[in-house]
Amino acid sequence: MLWEFIGSVLLGLALSWVALRSLPGRLPAHRTVFLTGALGALFGTYLTHSTLGPGSVLATGAGAVLVGSVTLSLLIRPRRRRPVRSATAQ
Repeated sequence: MLWEFIGSVLLGLALSWVALRSLPGRLPAHRTVFLTGALGALFGTYLTHSTLGPGSVLATGAGAVLVGSVTLSLLIRPRRRRPVRSATAQ
């Protein structure tokens, strides 16, 4: 079980790294993203392990990746757009 938790933290950190590389300007500080990814993956491991029980390592890893990616997706900011001025406001 210890290796599942260590593996899930590493999966969460890898997900965070991929998110930071693919969405460079739309995420908050790097420390926040790495912490959120690791904690999301840990929670996914805990949730999947408590649901399925011991012995399903691949399913536990899949649960860690799924919950970690959902948690990271909550941090994405919208793209910055220039404000559109209406014709009546001018």
